[in-house]
Amino acid sequence: MNPGGLKFVDAHVHFYDMKHPALYYGHWQPDEDHPFLGAQTRILGSKNYLAEDFLTDSRIHGVTKAVHVQAAIGSKNPVEETKWLQEVYQKTGIPNAIVGHVDLRDIGANTVIERHLEYPNFKGIRDFSHGEYLVSDQFRRGYSLLEKYDLISSISAQWQDMENLADLAKTYPNITIVLDHAGFPEKRTVEYFNNWKAGMERISNIDNIFCKISGLGMGDNNWTTESIRPYVETCIELFGVNRSLFATNWPIDSLWSEYGDVVKAYREITRNYSDSELERLFSKNAEEIYQL
Repeated sequence: MNPGGLKFVDAHVHFYDMKHPALYYGHWQPDEDHPFLGAQTRILGSKNYLAEDFLTDSRIHGVTKAVHVQAAIGSKNPVEETKWLQEVYQKTGIPNAIVGHVDLRDIGANTVIERHLEYPNFKGIRDFSHGEYLVSDQFRRGYSLLEKYDLISSISAQWQDMENLADLAKTYPNITIVLDHAGFPEKRTVEYFNNWKAGMERISNIDNIFCKISGLGMGDNNWTTESIRPYVETCIELFGVNRSLFATNWPIDSLWSEYGDVVKAYREITRNYSDSELERLFSKNAEEIYQL
């Protein structure tokens, strides 16, 4: 249940309908292995996960709103996902914000953005690119459009990428960046933690970067509150309660726990925080970032 009635805006969720005629979910097909998580994601692709399923999982834990981050990876037309999710919102009341896909390297990125913006819940862009794309001139040309359209940038970057991310953020200081999954720490060794922490320190003093604490089960399949505590506490220590926000990465992280386990872990780790600090981490920061 939801102790103390704390409101939670889950800032990273995925819904999918495997039978949708226009959408393809390239990272969790029932007959394909995920490029990082492996065969276990086939479990996800064996059934749908819809807004109604998420409400069943999350509502008793205080969730009032949710931000949907691109799931239909590999779809021919990324705007179809936004269209579908807007229809879902009309029926269920979620997702309250949509972060969709745009290939920012494409010369026609502005046209795709404008088509996304036909749907009022569209608030941000995630562009899954590869290599040194954060410093690519092609990528940056498209990335600069986010300021024009007042959109959030959802960035998937790891500690090795933080120098490039810092440069991107400083070059475009008026574009808000939300770093996904706490920088995706994929290992739990002391050496990796130190490298990860150094990378996070590199970007933590840049005001337009926010740290989304989520997805920690992906690098810690047998995680416990204590095993993820150093990562959660380090993120909040570095970015502060005003630039950190909690999310679950549901249903991906359902491969390793129940929804309530994640919320309970966050609550336990922050048990000595003030009510105003908890409000920031669990709801207010997400509401302000995504204009909910």
